[in-house]
Amino acid sequence: MHVHELNPKKTLIVLVAFVLLLAIGFLTMKKPLINYQLDMEQSLEMLHDSDVYFHPGQLAEVIDNKNNNIVLIDLRNNFDYSRGAIPGAENISTVDLIREENIERLQEFQKQGVTVVFYDEDQLQANGPWMLFRQLGFDHIKILLGGYAHYQKWQHDVSGLQKDDSFITGVQRYDFSEASANTLVLEDDQSNDRPAIQITRRKKPAIASGGC
Repeated sequence: MHVHELNPKKTLIVLVAFVLLLAIGFLTMKKPLINYQLDMEQSLEMLHDSDVYFHPGQLAEVIDNKNNNIVLIDLRNNFDYSRGAIPGAENISTVDLIREENIERLQEFQKQGVTVVFYDEDQLQANGPWMLFRQLGFDHIKILLGGYAHYQKWQHDVSGLQKDDSFITGVQRYDFSEASANTLVLEDDQSNDRPAIQITRRKKPAIASGGC
C-alpha cells in the first residue's frame, strides 16, 4: 500500500502546493535583460555603412548644447577620462558598459530617440563595443570618427574639426623613411671611421730536402 493511499487529502494538498509554486516561479521569472538580434557577420557588414559614424565636425553643436538629442559616452578608463575628455561626455568604461544599470540607461536613451555616440582613444577601440550593442539591437549608437585623439588636436578650436579629415587615412605617428635614412648614414659613418684590419699571414715552415 502506498503512502498517498493512506492519506489522499494530504497528498492532494502537496500536489496543489507544488503546482502553485511552479506557476509562481514561471510568473516571477526574470526575463533576460538582453538578447542577440544580429550575428557577428551582420554587424561587421554594417561597419561599411556611413550612418553608423558620427563626424567630428558635429561635435561643436554638442559641446555648445545646441543638440540635446546626442549623448557622448567616453569608453576610456576613469584615469584617462580625468586627464581630459570631450566636454559634456559621460564616462562609462568598456568594462562597465555591460552592467545592468548601464544597459538600462542605453535602453532608455533608445526609447527617447536619443543618439548615443561612443568614443575611445581612437576609432578602432570603439568599434568592438559598438558591434556588441548593435548585435543586441541598439540601433541608436554611433562611433565618433577619429576618436578622442583626433578631437584632441582641435580641442582649443573645435571649428577646425569640420575641415580636418585626416582621420580617414590616419595620422602617421613615425616617419619610417627618415628613420631608415638616418640608420643608413650612421652605418656609413661607422664604416668610414672604422680602422682598417691588418691581416697577418702565417709563413709556411720550410721543408727539409734530401733523404736519410
